[in-house]
Amino acid sequence: MYEDLIEKKLKSEDIFDGNLLHVKRDTALLPNGEQATREWIKHPGASAVIPYLPDGQIILVRQYRYPVQRVTLEIPAGKLDGPEEDPYVCAVRELSEETGYTAKTIEKLTTIGTTVGFSNEYIHIYKAEGLTPGEMHPDDDEFLNVVKVPLEEAVQMTRDGRIFDAKSIVAILMLQEDFRS
Repeated sequence: MYEDLIEKKLKSEDIFDGNLLHVKRDTALLPNGEQATREWIKHPGASAVIPYLPDGQIILVRQYRYPVQRVTLEIPAGKLDGPEEDPYVCAVRELSEETGYTAKTIEKLTTIGTTVGFSNEYIHIYKAEGLTPGEMHPDDDEFLNVVKVPLEEAVQMTRDGRIFDAKSIVAILMLQEDFRS
């Protein structure tokens, strides 16, 4: 199925091998028999979680994101510790680290490909409910603030650009849809 679209890897070379990202340059055989260069980023994957409170608020984190040079408002998230880590375990860890909360229930909403044109990163998105507050314990290089926002206001924030992070937009709109059905 879709054989007329499939590209086949002929060779691959490592361009850069960092702590988080690994840049690859592949030569691919195209469906028309020609060859093309494909540069892409190998990523371990991540999990994200949208914490939902009984009063209709969600918990977000505000932090500075160096690549875009601005402060963002996002759902808690973090990379998998390795390809063998269960994304659910990562979601539980990130909820605790970044917000201090633990949850009675964590349910998977979806998995998204973040930037499929140049990266193989997938983010597994979960919803957390039955929340109990605790002490946040972010990584040493993470500086963030916990922010509570009514879900409907967060939806509006996705529309007016105050929330522009893709994983957060997907989670917020999916959560809103859950409560409409």
